[in-house]
Amino acid sequence: MTDRNRRQFLSDNFSALGSFGVTAAIAGLGQRVASGGQPQKGPVLRPMSDESTGLPLLRLPEGFRYRTFGWSGDIMHDGTPTPVAHDGMGVIAAEGDVLTLVRNHEISDDGRAIAIKSGNAYDGRARAGCTELKFDSAKGEWLSSRVVFSGSSRNCAGGVTPWGTWLTAEETVLGPRDADHYKEDKVRTFEKTHGWVFEVGHTDSDGNPVPIRDMGRFVHEAIAVDRNSGVVYLTEDRGTSGFYRFLPKTPGKLHEGGVLEMAEVVGQPDLRGGFKNGVEFDVVWHKIDDPSRAHSPESLSKRTSENEMGDELGVYLQGKAKGGSTFSRLEGCWFGNGVVYFDATSGGAAQAGQIWQFDPEQQKLKLLFESPSKPTLNMPDNLCVSPQGGLVLCEDNDYGANEYPQRAFTLSQDGHLKLLAENNVQLHGEKNGWKGDFRTKEWAGATFSPDGKWLFINLQSPGITCAITGPWKDAFA
Repeated sequence: MTDRNRRQFLSDNFSALGSFGVTAAIAGLGQRVASGGQPQKGPVLRPMSDESTGLPLLRLPEGFRYRTFGWSGDIMHDGTPTPVAHDGMGVIAAEGDVLTLVRNHEISDDGRAIAIKSGNAYDGRARAGCTELKFDSAKGEWLSSRVVFSGSSRNCAGGVTPWGTWLTAEETVLGPRDADHYKEDKVRTFEKTHGWVFEVGHTDSDGNPVPIRDMGRFVHEAIAVDRNSGVVYLTEDRGTSGFYRFLPKTPGKLHEGGVLEMAEVVGQPDLRGGFKNGVEFDVVWHKIDDPSRAHSPESLSKRTSENEMGDELGVYLQGKAKGGSTFSRLEGCWFGNGVVYFDATSGGAAQAGQIWQFDPEQQKLKLLFESPSKPTLNMPDNLCVSPQGGLVLCEDNDYGANEYPQRAFTLSQDGHLKLLAENNVQLHGEKNGWKGDFRTKEWAGATFSPDGKWLFINLQSPGITCAITGPWKDAFA
């Protein structure tokens, strides 16, 4: 089997296996909540020691174990310290038992770009990027890591392609000399514009990364590729956000360009409010005439200084003007079973989250589940599908300062939501000098090995990657 065919086999079969029971699982959860049910308490979680460091970093059910790797500050095999802010992640290839993962680093600060041995940084003054990890799934051992992409900003999520590459997306539209309103208007020293999607490994003849400009310059989050048509779906993480698709000129060759469009949910200009589970709408699409427009011209005309940013709504408002619909903080996005699943982290009447399904064949959008309250499900962010059936849901919750640790749930095929894990990271300098209580820091990058044995997942701060294994049949019961 050629390398390309092997990656195709991995991607397609992972998708097919993982898609089993997704719709039924979410629909079952909705039915249980509607009838007054609550999440199962599940097994008692207790602190479990990491097999790599001996530290009790996670609270897990009995029978589960894990190994950490790639802590922020660890020296990678290319001699570069592991960057901070671990985020989106995916398995892109399998060679026998050895899996290759690519991991985002959501770093917003400017400064010297991460050193990269092969190729060049996109922007020499942007500190985010991607690292590659190797894992032996038979031995349960982490093997190596290295930098594979550098010079970007705030790489949050992205997605795996059917041809075995990683699309990494920037959750910012900052450019040279822009004042960063997320960081007290600090003026950034970036040398290039940001807000793009990159295909890791694709460069020009001089080894420089090339953004896929036709995919738009906006506050990107996640990406899913329709394996049947080659159409790419994209989410936008803002309080006013759109759901987008990219129609490539040539499927699988994204850098040849294409057309970006925004979804209009017919009869529903605003999807942020409350809806009944199971409701379904028709969808039509509107072309974005200028996908590289980061800000609306009106906002730029009202700036009071040359460093002041615009409104970050350049792409969104083009689509909105043609009838595009508004969602609330679209994040996780995944393709399988012929449909696209995505979640709105703060959508719904309770602002506790919505999970949507889009059917490209029928051009229909369906609300699978809207959380009625934050105690039920609090702001789902990453949505990860198990090849054995069911999902892992990572909350990006706002219970309050230090009141609860961040949590991950399993959702079984018959709609049972159970607590799987809690962040228990409390450090006193034992590893790379890290100190502090990190229990309220988010989970990110959840993804399973193709055989469903290992769950790979990140603790964004202080920056740790975990490989978790155990009795998954019990976890999804």
